[in-house]
Amino acid sequence: MNSSKIIAAVALTLFAAAGAQAETYDGVHALTHEANRTQVQAQGVVAAHSDNPYAEGADSGVLTIASSTDRSVVRAQAVAAAHSPNPYADGYGQGVLTLAGSTLDRATVRAQARAATRGINSASL
Repeated sequence: MNSSKIIAAVALTLFAAAGAQAETYDGVHALTHEANRTQVQAQGVVAAHSDNPYAEGADSGVLTIASSTDRSVVRAQAVAAAHSPNPYADGYGQGVLTLAGSTLDRATVRAQARAATRGINSASL
């Protein structure tokens, strides 16, 4: 049993030694450009000050629309839209309840309202 362990260890060592041979290192890629150091430095400065081409939405750009409408007209329309009722509000488009013309005097209606809040019968007025 002792000799079988030694044989197994020797076989494992030989196997590891055979697999440990690495390929040769040929260095980094060969240079393929003819730019000198100052040209590369200038290109680096330009790249550092330009937009990040890998940023999210970098190629979307800013949409510019040429318009012939005067700025004051657009501003007036925006103010009018801001002061108009909210079309998404509850009850929008229901209209305003118009009251039919009343024949009662305003002072009479006011007296009836005060009497109702005090619990006085309006028939006694």
